[in-house]
Parts: sequence; structure tokens; C-alpha cells
Amino acid sequence: MIKKTSSVGIGVILLAAIIAFSGTFYTLEEGEQAVIVQFGRPVGQPVTEAGLHIKIPMIQDVRRFDRRLLMWDGDPNQIPTKGREFIWIDTTARWRIADATTFLESVASEAGARSRLDDIIDSVVRDQVSRSELVELVRSASWKVPEAQVETKGSPEAQAQLTEAMARGREEITRNILTEARKIMPQYGIELVDVRIRRLDYIESVRERVYSRMISERKRIAAEFRSEGEGQSAEILGTMEKELSEIRSNAYRQVQEIRGKADARAARVYGDAYNGDPEFYAFSRTLEAYKEAQNKNAVMILTTDSDYYRYLKEANISRK
Repeated sequence: MIKKTSSVGIGVILLAAIIAFSGTFYTLEEGEQAVIVQFGRPVGQPVTEAGLHIKIPMIQDVRRFDRRLLMWDGDPNQIPTKGREFIWIDTTARWRIADATTFLESVASEAGARSRLDDIIDSVVRDQVSRSELVELVRSASWKVPEAQVETKGSPEAQAQLTEAMARGREEITRNILTEARKIMPQYGIELVDVRIRRLDYIESVRERVYSRMISERKRIAAEFRSEGEGQSAEILGTMEKELSEIRSNAYRQVQEIRGKADARAARVYGDAYNGDPEFYAFSRTLEAYKEAQNKNAVMILTTDSDYYRYLKEANISRK
């Protein structure tokens, strides 16, 4: 009986030793850190080295946290700019747990940390966006429009926006967001590494107005092109009409010169021909005169001493 009791006691002692031994050691993987908690309160400094470590069994517990960079993605927010244009802002950030003890005491877990990041970063982003013009959120302060790409047909306001120098651009606004948000993070044991504006877009109503303005601007530029084209067309047609009139005038002048020369030559030929036989010329002219004066309803009476009768009589004599 005594041996049996002693065996049970030894077994209990061995079991307690095994349990105590197993609860004494714990391991950390690469990229992990741990906080030792005793009766619900952190004790000692955070453990950041990977490997085998010791704690008091049954009394102390291990809370593990990630030591690597963690990602935070905010929900898109509708925020007005300084110029009262409502836009959607979608931001993202990278952060890490810098002080595991403070992190455990303030937010307890990564879910709690993300909730704090939602509040802090969204608030800072809203504040910076509402103090910035839309062009500053879109463009870099050092970026300049290449002269070859500046549209000379655009409105003066649009050209002024493209060429004006900005006091700050998107990079500086992003740096300001990071700087302001970093000031609050140490109290939560968080190090904010980077903040970026992932996406920026107009809200639907503003987008429709912007598209309408763009369409109106394109139509205005198209109307200017058409007007210039019509002016050039009228100028070309006017030049063509002028050249055509000059060509016609020169052609008419040349026709008249040629015709005048031809008439003069014909007159000279006729003159030479008629001078060769004046009597025939007189007879021909007399016939032409009678022909032109001929009337179907008229009766011509010729006397024996008329020129026409004389020519007929002489013609009959010559035939005999």
C-alpha cells in the first residue's frame, strides 16, 4: 500500500514537472516579437530575437506580434477640395509595431490598430485635402507641361492652369499627411512608414459636369477650326476667282487680238481681190445691197438705166 502511494506521488510529481517544463520554454519565429504578460500586465521588455526563450510557467503568458511591415487600406472617402470640388480619395499606408508593450496596452491587437489608423489617417487626409486645390492633388510641383503639348486652342483659363507654378504638389501633400499622422502614432506603439494616395477621382455629379465642360471646350475648339477653315476656303475661292478672271480676260484679249489680225488680213485679202477687178466688186456689192433690201411681199421695178439692169444686160452681151 505504501509502495502504491509512493508510486502515485512520484507520477504526480513527474507530471507536474513535465507540465512546468513545457510551459517554461517558448520559441519565436523570424519576423515575430513577443510581450510577456503576468497576471494580465506586461512585464519586462519586448522579446524581439528569434529562437528559444524562457518564461515562468503557469504565471506568465506570451503575446505574439508581427515585426514586419503591415499594410493598411482605407475606405474611399468623399472629400471637398479647397475649390469645393468633391472627390473620392482612396489612401493606403505601411506600418509596423515599433513598441510591442505600448501596442498591447493601447490597442491590444492588429484589428484595434487598424481601427485607430482608420480614424487618424482619414482625419489627416481630410484636413490636407480640404486645404489643397485639386490641381495640387493631381500634379507634381516640379512637373511642367512640355511646350510642344500646350494646346494653343484651349481657353485662357485652361492654359493658365497648365503653365502656372504651384506652391506644392501631390508629393508634398503626401509628405504632410505622413508627418501629421506620425505625430500621433507613438502613443499606440506604432511606426507609420509611408502613406500614399492610391486613387483620386471625381464624384459622379462632378464627373458629369467635368465631362460636359470638356465636351463644350472641344466643341468650341472645333468651331474655331471650322471657322478658320471656312475663312481659308473663302480666301482660296476668292484667289481662284481672281485668277480665273485674269485668265478669261487674257484669253478674251488674245481672242480679240487674233480676231482683229484675222479681220485685218481678211480685209487686206478682200481689198487686194477687189482692187484686181473693181467692176466685179461694184457688181458684188450691188447684189448684196439688193439681197439685204429684198422683201417677199415687195415688187421690184427696174428701169433700163438702173445699175442692176445694166449689169444684167452687159452679162447677156458677154455671153453672146
